[in-house]
Amino acid sequence: MGFEWLAIAMFVGFLLIMLTGFPVAFSFAGSAIVFGLVGLSLDAFDLNLLRLLPNRWFGTMSDFTLLAIPYFIFLGAILERSGLAEELLEAIGVLLGPLRGGMALAVIIVGTLLAATTGVVAATVIMMGMMSLPVMLRNGYDKKVAAGSIIASGTLAQLIPPSLVLVVLADQIGVSVGDLFLGALIPGLMLAGSYMLYIVFIAITQPKKVPALPKEMRTL
Repeated sequence: MGFEWLAIAMFVGFLLIMLTGFPVAFSFAGSAIVFGLVGLSLDAFDLNLLRLLPNRWFGTMSDFTLLAIPYFIFLGAILERSGLAEELLEAIGVLLGPLRGGMALAVIIVGTLLAATTGVVAATVIMMGMMSLPVMLRNGYDKKVAAGSIIASGTLAQLIPPSLVLVVLADQIGVSVGDLFLGALIPGLMLAGSYMLYIVFIAITQPKKVPALPKEMRTL
């Protein structure tokens, strides 16, 4: 075995550093620098390779496709700070509240809309979890159904345009971002529809797991 162990050790070291609670960005950078120096000391690669890094950095920064990523993240931050997402969830929750599973359906609908605006999985899941999970559990929703609906709707951000994953994928494989967005839109909506059908199925077969909201909570 040659120097392949360096890559494995770097990956394990990165995970250990990240599990200590250190910021992900610094965990990436720190592990790369440390193991890069180790590789140089062991003559695992030529020092001249490092001179190519600035060109790669500036090439990535000037990539027109990747410029969309910070704007999508900024849009998600605006929705989170302005409270529009909370008001949207509250309005749809009131509309579907009389139905069994109505709150779970509202979570999936709002998660789909947020996925179509932010494209950030973590932001969608955290936002939906903070807003809807306490309400669902307080009104007798099954824990698995409540958590599953939030997680499932949050991950739609990977598929429903604009998706940051699709933007990066388009850049890596040299395909038009618009073509990838068009190709992922219908499957994403079908997935959201299947989630909603599953909630309806649970509401019919196991109504105690997804009770309707009480009348006093169905007012804005």
